[in-house]
Amino acid sequence: MWLWAIIVGFVLGLIAKAILPGKQHQPLWLTTLFGIIGAVLGNAVATWIGVGETRGIDWTRHLLQIAGAVLVVALGEMMYGAIKGKRQTT
Repeated sequence: MWLWAIIVGFVLGLIAKAILPGKQHQPLWLTTLFGIIGAVLGNAVATWIGVGETRGIDWTRHLLQIAGAVLVVALGEMMYGAIKGKRQTT
């Protein structure tokens, strides 16, 4: 189960980085962690609105996971930049 969470978090983190404009400076392990958190957030929202479990492919849940990963990666990049003292150039 943990391996699957890491793989999904890695993929979602990379998708989120590709969606966000500009260059993100966070390391890959942090992108993976943010992707995992985004997936959990997306799953929580999907369950909350009643689309957490459906027949077939859960497209809404997957879109919410990507949206959660984009949000968490963007916020994480801002915090990482503030901690490291890097200025973002977009």
